[in-house]
Amino acid sequence: MDTVSSNLTHHFLIAMPHMADPHFARTLTYIAEHNEQGALGIIVNRPIDMTLGTLFERVDLQLDALGFTSQPVYFGGPVQTDRGFVLHRPSGEWHSTLRVNDEIGLTSSRDILQAIGNTGEPHEILVSLGFAAWTAGQLEQELADNAWLTIPADMSIVFALPPEERLSAALHKLGIDLTQLSVVAGHA
Repeated sequence: MDTVSSNLTHHFLIAMPHMADPHFARTLTYIAEHNEQGALGIIVNRPIDMTLGTLFERVDLQLDALGFTSQPVYFGGPVQTDRGFVLHRPSGEWHSTLRVNDEIGLTSSRDILQAIGNTGEPHEILVSLGFAAWTAGQLEQELADNAWLTIPADMSIVFALPPEERLSAALHKLGIDLTQLSVVAGHA
């Protein structure tokens, strides 16, 4: 596979065991955008010590919809950790949404939180503080350095599984067990 010309939008990045950056060690990252300018993603398996109920209180919004209060907020990545991002299905129509495809959106505007609080829609959400970003060519170089495995995204992993099961579920789709991954990799 020619990683330079590959578009990894709507793919998962699976951190290899030797990932030195503590922000990304043992992470599963959803890539929402990948183009010649770089890439943007959200780590989907690292909940922080905050619930949606607490987040809504902090931003002075009502959370009347049932089932959301105890959902965790996630560490989405080391960039703009003071800003909230909502990965959601369906993509909908919000003020500031990066439409990944017809099904998935990544929104950073307050209107989506208001809708979630009032109506519970969109129902399939992952709320993060921060995101992950790569400059032009950076992700391609990390792939060449064997820092990541990639696989087309399966959103049921994000929206239907608990966070502690997401990394192994993505690896399972590749036919790999986490214990089988070597710290070193070679090129053929």
